[in-house]
Amino acid sequence: MSEAPRTAVDKALDLVEAVARASQPPRLTDLAEEVGLHRATAYRVLVDLVRRGWVLRAGDRYLPGTAVLQLSSSAARNSLGALARPVLAALSERTGMMVNLQVPEVDRSRVIDVVRPDRLAMISSLTGEALPAHRFAGPLALVAALSASDRVPYLRVAEEAGHPLTGADGLLADIERAERTGFAVEYGRNEQPVASLARAVITRPGAPVCALTLVGLGPEFDEARLPHLRERLREATDDLGRILSGPGDSGTSGAPAVSAVSGDSEGSGDSGDSEGSGNSGDSEGSGNSGQTPSDPVSSSRPAATPTSQHAPPSTPTATSNSISTEGPV
Repeated sequence: MSEAPRTAVDKALDLVEAVARASQPPRLTDLAEEVGLHRATAYRVLVDLVRRGWVLRAGDRYLPGTAVLQLSSSAARNSLGALARPVLAALSERTGMMVNLQVPEVDRSRVIDVVRPDRLAMISSLTGEALPAHRFAGPLALVAALSASDRVPYLRVAEEAGHPLTGADGLLADIERAERTGFAVEYGRNEQPVASLARAVITRPGAPVCALTLVGLGPEFDEARLPHLRERLREATDDLGRILSGPGDSGTSGAPAVSAVSGDSEGSGDSGDSEGSGNSGDSEGSGNSGQTPSDPVSSSRPAATPTSQHAPPSTPTATSNSISTEGPV
């Protein structure tokens, strides 16, 4: 499948991102090579980025501009991570579990924040990791909230990994169960005594914003405690939904503006896998388009079965150091 052609916005964002992640201020040639653009094209885009404050030019090198710094400061206060952090902390306090925040990407989800109690320090947080839906409860909860067409890239990842799509143990059955119950539950791979429970936050049908996932040791997700964990997770996702909706938005059209996965019920559904686990300066005076500036700057998982029929694996105590460092998310 061929990739869509790069737009002007793509090129500008590629350059802003390249400047931001550079270990030292780059030159034009460095940036053009980094993002795969002709030097003349990169230069013209950089001229506009400098004018708008997204990039700062210092001699023959480029640095993040004031607009980026202002955006970063605003994001620190108003980003999804900042808004969700108190919800994660409260949920961890109420349940004693590790809690993570995941956002959907093209074919996986990414962990962007984690609150982990000291007693679960042996379980990896997977912060920053991109997780596939056929192995982890967080992305599974997100995929279950997507439309059928938007699920295709996630299914393709599973298929390429050799994971079955159909049948009782297939990803489609896991998705159906998570969509029906409103929760994605898993008890980890055979070598991992780690379990997780996830639920999505949705602003409108087919558009999950994020998912919250509880992560802990398998025996703590037994049938007796699962209803309690589900209810605490439901409360947390609803709270986050109200925060993201903003004041006055929750009563629109007689229904909440943000909800969790449709079909929320207390029915169980085990699915997924455990997730814890040196050139001269560029001349910016030239506005000639299409012209190069003179002297430019140079494992296998257990079968997915209803919770009532799937006993959590026997595990060591929480202080054991033998637990794999790959935990659920």
